[in-house]
Amino acid sequence: MKIGLLSDTHSYLDEQILGHLHDCDEIWHAGDFGDVAVSETLSALKPLRGVYGNIDDRTIRSIHPKTLRFTCSGLDVLMTHIGGYPGKYNPDIRAEIKVNPPQLFICGHSHILKIMPDKTNHLLHINPGAAGRHGFHKIRTLVTFNINEGKISELKVVELGKRA
Repeated sequence: MKIGLLSDTHSYLDEQILGHLHDCDEIWHAGDFGDVAVSETLSALKPLRGVYGNIDDRTIRSIHPKTLRFTCSGLDVLMTHIGGYPGKYNPDIRAEIKVNPPQLFICGHSHILKIMPDKTNHLLHINPGAAGRHGFHKIRTLVTFNINEGKISELKVVELGKRA
């Protein structure tokens, strides 16, 4: 199962983003879609799993939950928009990670690309950075990876070019 993971599109999709997602089996979006058209375009391309972000309106919040917990090819995944990172998790998610840690924890919001292990909770944390043009990040990014029998492989950061 090949996954395309992005976040913080802020109403922006271009052919470059779509091109990198075209060969994925699923697309995951970690919030701040910005516009329902982004969700619709992505879900028309491939099956979409997503969570709403702090800028997303009522329409997007009616489609995507705040937090999503699911299993994909044997991998336990927890995704939310504002999640923090190992050692500094957001209070809204900290208890769930402590009591029932997933194998993979995904969040967005910071626009800062981070892929790091959480050795305390025995999980992998991924923030794919921001794929959109709005924000303070300099380089737009997304992440792709494969999942097979609960294991992640071929994890790749895709640089999409400068923000502006």
